[in-house]
Amino acid sequence: MLKVLWMTSVYPSSRKPGEGVFHETQVQALRRLGIDITVVCPLPVNPAPLRLLKKKYRTIRQVPDYEERNGVPVFRPPYTALPGQLKWAQPHHRIAKSVLRTIEANGLHPDVIHAHFAMPSGGAGAVVSKKLQIPYVLTLHGSDVNIYPHYSRSAFQAFKTAVQSAADVLAVSDALKEKTKEISGIDSSVLPIGVSLERFQKPSASKEELREKLKLPKDQTLIVFIGRLVREKGVIELAEAVRQLDKYKAVFIGDGPEKQLIRQKAGEKAILTGQVVNQQIAEYLAASDIFALPSYSEGMPTVVIEALALKVPVLSTAVGGVPGLFGKHQRLLVRPRSVSALKEAVLGYTEGGKWREDIAEELYQTVHAQYDAGRNAEALAKRYENVWHAATKQLGS
Repeated sequence: MLKVLWMTSVYPSSRKPGEGVFHETQVQALRRLGIDITVVCPLPVNPAPLRLLKKKYRTIRQVPDYEERNGVPVFRPPYTALPGQLKWAQPHHRIAKSVLRTIEANGLHPDVIHAHFAMPSGGAGAVVSKKLQIPYVLTLHGSDVNIYPHYSRSAFQAFKTAVQSAADVLAVSDALKEKTKEISGIDSSVLPIGVSLERFQKPSASKEELREKLKLPKDQTLIVFIGRLVREKGVIELAEAVRQLDKYKAVFIGDGPEKQLIRQKAGEKAILTGQVVNQQIAEYLAASDIFALPSYSEGMPTVVIEALALKVPVLSTAVGGVPGLFGKHQRLLVRPRSVSALKEAVLGYTEGGKWREDIAEELYQTVHAQYDAGRNAEALAKRYENVWHAATKQLGS
């Protein structure tokens, strides 16, 4: 049985079940194929002087150091972090040390390392790979290509090192593949994470019944957002847009630093749920009239795939892999950072007939053909085998 060590900065826990669900979806699909997966998700901890200096630097550990989730061991070792480190003080060596300590302390013997996001996990994966002489696979997700490398010269170099050191580089969309080639010279292969389509089915309850269950208003047009509540996700523009629309409310599912500003902008028109368990995501989507993701940048957002799998109208910005997913229907996508464009698009969906059943059906078929987590896990397992065999052959020669 092939043993794979997953390295990522986000993974669900008993305390935060909605964080990094797309990773757990893929892990469980791989596990069903007989791959032995161990997850290491290092947690940043600010140095003591910083914790004394400012309250926001005081780390409150909200997740366990170790837990077994659905048969998968998940370790969360601490590492020393600095504010704004992805801009100027790349933490990959510090993260690598915490991962190496975890591997040694627990007698782990992986055959392959799979790091997610070039920064910081990819850089750390490159260090661990070199130290242990184990090949590593890198998956690029979006911000690690579109945003972080352009912060500084050191950030750009960290990105290049992470990509150039990997035995195999995967990107979750064609747009990311092209961007990676442009800035690093490295070819990658497109392999989205996907969703568990056989498990992600439309709830049997009606929209009205779901709203009653979830305590959502029945007499309002509901726009739902699912994700981290950060400015880069376009949540402030969405809050402002819904404030200007009569008989509309926005449901924000997730946590993040912009929660208070969303409330200030939208007032009672914003419903803030916090994180919810993954099983409820389908219910919130089915209870809504529109799913909105007005991000400034993306890779291939899993939640868009989930919404399309339920045939829920999706209103997204034209970023990352979303235009490729929408294909001939990408005219429905809007430009980011624009309240007026978002507001106009919402009205076009609900009153202008721009979203139709035939569009929903076509996008539903695309999702089933290209973004099934089980099918994509089979492709990923083959890549693990190829990388491992190539490394074994090289060591033996």
